[in-house]
Amino acid sequence: MRWWATDAAVVDCAAAPTQSAVDYASTRLGVILSSYTVYLDLWLCDLEGRIIANGRPDRYRVVGSQVGNESWYARGRDLASGEDYAVADISACALLGGAQVATYVASVREGGDARGKPLGVLAVHFDWEPQARAIVQGVRLTPEEAPRTRVMLIDAKRKIIAASDGKGILTSAFPLETNGRTSGSTTDPSGRLVAFHLTPGYETYRGLGWYGVIEQLPR
Repeated sequence: MRWWATDAAVVDCAAAPTQSAVDYASTRLGVILSSYTVYLDLWLCDLEGRIIANGRPDRYRVVGSQVGNESWYARGRDLASGEDYAVADISACALLGGAQVATYVASVREGGDARGKPLGVLAVHFDWEPQARAIVQGVRLTPEEAPRTRVMLIDAKRKIIAASDGKGILTSAFPLETNGRTSGSTTDPSGRLVAFHLTPGYETYRGLGWYGVIEQLPR
């Protein structure tokens, strides 16, 4: 995200969104998207919260839409420099047909300089649902275990963001009690087992406080 936000087409469009600049930025964003399979769209937004260009205008007619009230936009607008980025919780995006997305944002700055004057916000929408489904449904369980086992991902607020049975996603919370542990398991008097592990992050990405959870009912 931070790298894409320095692309000259993106910077120039944010500085002066003429039709030709918008068309070229859209083309460049489309080139980026063509190299990946996990993103739905890339949006370039101005400092008023309006989408001025996107990478898939043939699929998503979002240019001109107002997104200033979105949590990811506010986080992107308030970033201290072009070296920073932000991410929002998993949500369903109406402008992307209700798709479940993880939205990451970076600051577009004058001259592509990390300390330059802010010009806009670049947002990429990660296509969450198919990736998450592959994770929770891909856990190896025996035929005996599968009917009584539920695999989930939950966010820092304990909201269910993926579930192997497809239930409660983005609408329900799971009452996980970790007692300060990053991983472990508990078994209640009925024999119901709950195992969990905090997501570790990757390199400079510290993670978002999500947990992988397995709930298994007794035989």
